[in-house]
Amino acid sequence: MLSNPYKFIECRLEQGVAELILNRVEVHNAFDEVMISEMIQAIEHFAKDSQCNMLILRANGKNFSAGADLNWMRKQAQMDFEQNLTDAHELAKLMHVLDKFPKPTIALVQGAAFGGALGLICCCDIAIANTRASFCLSEVKLGLIPAVISPYVVRAMGNRQSRRFMLTAERFSADVALTHQVIHEINDDLDAAATPFIAAFNANSPQGMAWAKNLVSHLENGVIDDATLNFTSEQIARIRVSNEGQEGLNAFFEKRPPTWQAVKFDPLGA
Repeated sequence: MLSNPYKFIECRLEQGVAELILNRVEVHNAFDEVMISEMIQAIEHFAKDSQCNMLILRANGKNFSAGADLNWMRKQAQMDFEQNLTDAHELAKLMHVLDKFPKPTIALVQGAAFGGALGLICCCDIAIANTRASFCLSEVKLGLIPAVISPYVVRAMGNRQSRRFMLTAERFSADVALTHQVIHEINDDLDAAATPFIAAFNANSPQGMAWAKNLVSHLENGVIDDATLNFTSEQIARIRVSNEGQEGLNAFFEKRPPTWQAVKFDPLGA
């Protein structure tokens, strides 16, 4: 268990499962520069914490997040270009550190998830929403664009669907979000839905999962050329001779659990 030094978020770490909880219920967990800074600090802390095996992003209250805080947006309107650029870089850093988090991440989404909240969800490895969850990229209604979150949203939804929802600023349901790959599953019991993913992550090699995330990140442009072939070949060769790679292979052939796995070994995965 962690003490909580933060104002707008809560953090917990129990049995390897870290939780980052948005906690500005009175404004539907809308975020400002303080909350963004706190989230960056927490994510960077858990990334380095050897006791942390995975990260769950969730929120208190009825809604996951309304996106940008109105008072923060009002301040932004009074800023000059350089101040706005610095401000935007912090939000970009938040998305980046979450996207590149070296351990599995799960977003548990209830209620509204608007604007930047959609970016956070798309940065996570797994996203689960309840049936009343709703989503919206509302920026163009304010004469703005979802710029900082766009790389992650477009990656999840695809270019064509992203155009639609960024241009219409329409609100869409959990069913639509599932169809367009913003979320992976709909379940009104978010904790129960997360349980099998937590069990799977606990059973897998920490190094293997970190390297798998890095591998997928390198392949995002979809180009398969000599550089891609060389990179993927080098990655599998390196992990085979690594300590965890050797342990995993030896454990398989010796029909025993690897050192990172507490559950009974089953070579068929049954």
